[in-house]
Amino acid sequence: MRKVQIGMVKPGDKVGKPIFQENGHVLLGEGVELNDRYIDRLRNLGIDFLFIEDGLTADLIPEDTIREETRKQAVDTIYKTMNAFKDQTVTKGRTIAPDMGRNFRAVFGQIMQDLATRPNMLVNLTSIHAKDAYLFQHSFNVAVLAGIMGIAKGFNRNQLEDLGIGALLFDIGMTKVPAKLLTHPGGLSADERAIVGNHTKEGFDILRKYHDISIVSAHCALQHHERFNGSGYPRGLKENEIHMYAQIVGLADTFDALTSPRPHRKRYTASEAIEFLFAAGGTFFDLELIKLFCRHISIYPISTSLLLSNGQVGVVSENNELAVHRPRVRIIMEPDGTQPASPYEIELKDELFITIVKEL
Repeated sequence: MRKVQIGMVKPGDKVGKPIFQENGHVLLGEGVELNDRYIDRLRNLGIDFLFIEDGLTADLIPEDTIREETRKQAVDTIYKTMNAFKDQTVTKGRTIAPDMGRNFRAVFGQIMQDLATRPNMLVNLTSIHAKDAYLFQHSFNVAVLAGIMGIAKGFNRNQLEDLGIGALLFDIGMTKVPAKLLTHPGGLSADERAIVGNHTKEGFDILRKYHDISIVSAHCALQHHERFNGSGYPRGLKENEIHMYAQIVGLADTFDALTSPRPHRKRYTASEAIEFLFAAGGTFFDLELIKLFCRHISIYPISTSLLLSNGQVGVVSENNELAVHRPRVRIIMEPDGTQPASPYEIELKDELFITIVKEL
């Protein structure tokens, strides 16, 4: 299959990987044949790319970091919990979600089991979801990225659990932000930005009242917008004043937000997001933490379509852990627009004069 931009999808193409709703349930399943109505509907839902079946790349199956069953359970738990807190006071919220700590401990435990079965530590987040699912899917993605970082840093089981629960719930304060501000397509006023920015304190106030959620997990909600040079909020903390868990969650939050479509901008590619992170090294984030993070991100996941500098079009067929920016590519179109007699593959790590121009 191939990952392609929505503008390249045409009627008759078949969905290669499921597309999900906000509660984690399937919106369009694998194998569904697309028509103009479906394609327009996907655009309206904010979906800007998807995976399609393709005879030239039928054997290329992007490996999900986390099993679909785990992802569905996690997103469903996040969805139900977030909705329980909307329009509720913290006191009422505690009555509605009395087992929140236990539930999220179980969810993150399953995520860690899935990560433990992987042969490598290269993260590939391939799920596609409607724009209304952003908050729920985003929290899940941040937890997966944070889990990988915790493992890479050698955290013990208790540390991983505190980090994971903090990552799953770091944005729970967003339930106190008016929905119209979350979906606002343009810039916000100073007052509106202050309301949105207060979600860090709101989240901390919610989580710190739960006896089965540690205070360091709650600090992931409070501090995930603090920045290494002191330019963040709510307290303007800097460097090691920011708890390491919150630094990890803040980094994962930024990366996943950049690589997701938002109402006010298009998504960044993974490679563009990593360029941004390195530019922010020593200012927004600890440079050594960025280096560690980037060693475990799949910049060009399997089945990603690429335009090469020599005019060829290829699809990523294999990643190289030692050169994540130079994958193995299956050529499906020559510079003159013709298809090769049979697809063939090249190792970009060996082709020093061929560069990747952009994702298609």
